[in-house]
Amino acid sequence: MTSPEGKRLNKFISESGYCSRREADKLIEQSRVLLNGKIPELGTRVMQGDRVQVDGRRIGAIDANHEDRVYIAYNKPVGITCTTERHIRGNIIDAIGHKERIFPIGRLDKPSEGLIFLTSDGDIVNKILRAENAHDKEYLVTVDKPVTPRFAEQMAQGVPILDTVTRPCTVELLGRHEFRIILTQGLNRQIRRMCEYLGYEVTRLRRTRIMMVDIGKLRPGQWRDLTRAELSQIRKAVAGSSKVAMPGKSVSSSP
Repeated sequence: MTSPEGKRLNKFISESGYCSRREADKLIEQSRVLLNGKIPELGTRVMQGDRVQVDGRRIGAIDANHEDRVYIAYNKPVGITCTTERHIRGNIIDAIGHKERIFPIGRLDKPSEGLIFLTSDGDIVNKILRAENAHDKEYLVTVDKPVTPRFAEQMAQGVPILDTVTRPCTVELLGRHEFRIILTQGLNRQIRRMCEYLGYEVTRLRRTRIMMVDIGKLRPGQWRDLTRAELSQIRKAVAGSSKVAMPGKSVSSSP
């Protein structure tokens, strides 16, 4: 139910589970959204009783208690692209084949693998992605030549990429060519760019944990519903988070 002042159209669409708020803005800009039969502008507010349609389909609010929303953990294999565009071969939506309309929270590059969340709850997406929230993401990384204590130290202290310096992070050497890294940041292709700056090339990158959710025994291509306990912990962790990324900040998560 909307308030007497109404609800922003992009928020209304995202809360319906149709897509994320950012994707809703694109739909509005592309004139694919109708409000009471007319093409609305960005920022338009939806009032109680208003009729919202996307591509001719009626969009309505869903349960405030989130009981009808989908939250899953997926072990993305190499070669799958984190896009909802169904015409792209190997897209993540067709790969999972879920009966509900879902979309990924963040992304992993096509050559990367590992844990990613997908949901029908557009309202939670930017809360989790927003870099300022400092939520842990853990990766196992293999590179093309031996890693050294100096390499680990430089990675942990921060590396200059993309006109900034990466935040301090945790790095643990695991073997001759392998290390574990825990980030609280989501710059585009961050780990690959960090390694490249230090003269290394990533040969395998696998995300094993997001916040308190571990990949566990999920094999590549498998997915499972998040448990009530996991969802409760996630909601507590993002309770104070803004749903919209700060201007100029990246919310892409594709190390």
